[in-house]
Order: sequence, then C-alpha cells, then structure tokens
Amino acid sequence: MEIVREQQMQITGDGKEQSSHRDMDVTRQPRRSIFREYRRWSLVSLYIVCLLVGQSAATLLGNFYYDKGGNSKWMATFVQSAGFPILIPLLFYFSQRSKPRNNMLNIASSKTEPSIFIFALLYLAFGLLLTGDNLMYSYGLLYLPVSTYSLLCATQLAFNALFSFLLNSQKFTPPILNSLVLLTISASLLAVNADSLDSKGLSKAKYIIGFLSTLCASAAFSLYLSLVQLSFEKVIKAETFSSVLNMQFYPNLVSTCGCVVGLVASGEWKTLSQEMKEYQTGRVSYIMTLVWTAVTWQISTMGMLGLIFEVSSLFSNVIGTVSLPVVPILSVVFFHDKINGVKVVSLLLALWGFTSYIYQHYLDDRKVKAAKRDSVEVPNVHAEFC
Repeated sequence: MEIVREQQMQITGDGKEQSSHRDMDVTRQPRRSIFREYRRWSLVSLYIVCLLVGQSAATLLGNFYYDKGGNSKWMATFVQSAGFPILIPLLFYFSQRSKPRNNMLNIASSKTEPSIFIFALLYLAFGLLLTGDNLMYSYGLLYLPVSTYSLLCATQLAFNALFSFLLNSQKFTPPILNSLVLLTISASLLAVNADSLDSKGLSKAKYIIGFLSTLCASAAFSLYLSLVQLSFEKVIKAETFSSVLNMQFYPNLVSTCGCVVGLVASGEWKTLSQEMKEYQTGRVSYIMTLVWTAVTWQISTMGMLGLIFEVSSLFSNVIGTVSLPVVPILSVVFFHDKINGVKVVSLLLALWGFTSYIYQHYLDDRKVKAAKRDSVEVPNVHAEFC
C-alpha cells in the first residue's frame, strides 16, 4: 500500500510540475511576442527615417549637382550605387553574428540555403536592373523641372500596386487605396506649381526624353521592389539583417561596375576633369557633392530594403513617395526657394496618406495577434482536459 501511495504522489507531483511549466510557457510567450513587436516596429521606424532622410537628401544633392554645372549622366548614375563600400564593416559584423555555432545547424542551413550560383544570378540581375533604372532617373532629373520629376516619380505607386498584386499577393483595403490616392494627389499638386512651368530652357525633344525616361524608370523601380520582396520570400528565406545587407551590397557592386563601363564607353570620363574645374562652387564642393550623394543613396537603399523585408514592397514605395512633397519644402530651407500654399497642402496630404497606410498595418497586426492568442489558448484547453 505504501508503494502505491508513493507512486500516486510521484504521479501527482509530475502533473503539478508539468502544469507549472505549461503556465510559465504561457506567461513567457506573450512577453516574448510583445518584445518582438516592439523590436520590429522600432526597426521599421528606423528604416522609415533612413528612407525619408536619405532619399530627400540624395534628390536635393542630385539637383544641386546639375544646377551648379554638372552634366555627366553616367556620373550621376554612378554615385547612386558607388557608396556600397561603406557597408563592408556592417556586412562583416552581421555575417559573423548570423553564422551557426554547431555542425548540426550548419548541415540544416546548408540544405535550406540556395546555392552560390543562384545568389550570383540574383545579384547580377538586380544589379543590371538598377543600372538601367538609375540611368533613366538621371536623364529625368537633368531634363525635367523638379515638380514634374516628382509628379512622374509618384506613378511608382500605381506601378507598384499592380506588381504587388500580381507578384506578391497584395490585398487592397479602403485605407490602402485611400493612401495611394492621397499620395498621388499630393505629388500631382506639385505639377501645377509655378516651378513646373520652367522648362530649363531645353528643347521639346529633350523634355520628351526626360518625361519618358522618368516614367520608364518608375515602372522599372516598382518592378525591382516587387521582385526583391519575392526573392526574400521564395529564394533567400533568411530573416536576418545580413540578408538585407547582401541584397544591397552585391547588386550595387554590379551596378557600379556597369556605370564604370558606361562612363568609359560613352566617353564622358574625358570631360570629368574639365567639369570639376568649371563647377560653380569649386572643386572641393564638386567632390563632396558626389561623395555625400553616394552616401545618402546608400542610407536610402538600406531603409527601402529594410521596409521590404519587414513589411512589403508597396509599403516601402508609399514611404518613398512621402519624400516627394518633402523635397520642395526642404529646398525652401536649404536653397531658399519660395514656398506657397500648394507645397504646404501637398505635404499635409502626403502625411495624411502615410497615416492612413500605417493605420491599415495597425489593423493587420491586431488580427495577427488575435490569431496567435487563439492558437495558444486552444492547445492549453485541450491539455487541461487531457
């Protein structure tokens, strides 16, 4: 009898211990999920700042380069990707942190990761696409007024909405559609501004070239964003910051090599020394303009890829479109341009559209959290009956 009682005590003791462990797991899981949510949204906020600040500063510096005497389309294209070496310390640091620590993890990761050949093809294709896209943007910024250029860049939203629907299964809700419409109107208002009447003294043929180049560049860039998101989901399948850095570093390396070939083949490299001498603000200003343009484009690209990785390509493009009405406002501060009611209304509409899109993601996160809570509670109920 005593032996039976001891066995019963052991059984009840084990049951209490298992239930206590189960309760601890249930209490720890919400804490972990809350911490992950805070961490995720802090990263998203950082990426938003990088994209807005980087893209706005890079656009202003690109316009400054042309206004002060720069005329090389390939040089303007080159600096959009040539700042990739600043990523080397980050790339080395995060690649070391993401390495598995034991052989079993090494074997598992080698089975799931694509081959080097697949990565090489992926980075080569994206690099060549970036080269052509950046070149078309350079033609557009050279041949178009800033307001018209911003208007055409806003068409990225329409193109990206189409590609996101076809390639990324993006669903359109009323807040998202409201955001797209508001941001498009915000950028369109810049076209009716007095600045849009300035043709920069160019011929009609060059104006048409700039118009078509910017329109095609917007479509190509939207396709690039959707393809990058598709690559993260279907090919790379790695939830690490190292994968984001790789997607930025290697395509930019390929794009920079393509720009060097373009500089040599077009013969523009022969005119760079003369261009530097005749630059209105001096040689040092010429060099620093190119250097900081390259740096700010890398900051912008990091923010863009981070938002694609954490949220979606359409969200990244929406944030990028917010900077379009911000650029004329910043030009008032740094270049003493005139401000008017159109620019102020354009900025307010952009902020409204941005808030509308953020609200939709807030609703999506609430649905995901509710689904996770339901999935945690159901197994616990079954465990209690068992």
